[in-house]
Amino acid sequence: MSYNSIRYEKKSNTGYISLNRPDVFNAFNDEQSYELQDALKEVKKDNDVRVVVLTGEGKAFCSGQDLKAIAGSKNRSLSDSLYKRYNPIIRAMRELPKPIIGRINGVAAGAGASLALACDFIVAAENASFIEVFINVGLVPDSGSSYFLPKAISPARAFELCTMANKVSAQQALDWGLINRVCTAENLDTEVQAIADYYAAAPTKAIGMIKKMLNKATYSDLDTMLEYEAYCQEIAGRSEDYREGVAAFNEKRKPAFKGQ
Repeated sequence: MSYNSIRYEKKSNTGYISLNRPDVFNAFNDEQSYELQDALKEVKKDNDVRVVVLTGEGKAFCSGQDLKAIAGSKNRSLSDSLYKRYNPIIRAMRELPKPIIGRINGVAAGAGASLALACDFIVAAENASFIEVFINVGLVPDSGSSYFLPKAISPARAFELCTMANKVSAQQALDWGLINRVCTAENLDTEVQAIADYYAAAPTKAIGMIKKMLNKATYSDLDTMLEYEAYCQEIAGRSEDYREGVAAFNEKRKPAFKGQ
């Protein structure tokens, strides 16, 4: 696919999406948001893609909304912008039945922080940072931050980050449970690729259902989840990957999952 504000590349079973406006730290304009929506649709329908890596070009992951791009807009509806541009991205990421690895190469601010938190597995360079910057312009968190933050860390810390716009280092984010891994900038590609290789060879169908189960668990009670686990396990038990996994176990070999 040909894009102007993002890059999309597929290598083997991995799709690589990069926000590509490095001159403005990958801040979102209309074009970039719609191109990202399109790329997420592409990876969803491409059965060969079993894992997605999302990152930013240059020094930043994403600095949020490009305020200069909307400076001349009068009476711009921010809710319309969320409904049409940002919310579809976050929903597409959480509903994608494939794992998304966030390769956080620099600052993730505002909607960029939300974008990072919407990933399933987050790897950050040690010089990366996260900041809920909305309050600095008199706005409230959006693009899912009010949902992700209090579930990942305590409500008290979430309130502090959202109301004081404190910058969180990659190491602090790891210590708080916001992200999965921290590494040096030089080792970021190696670390991310190892994780991508793992998921590219993993039982994708089961992982997609696990992702859906964990999403559902955030607003369900125990009885609901016990029923849903049974429903999903029945589907997983009828998959080719399950048959391959059992055969490999009995034959004492490594399973060759096909994601089906």
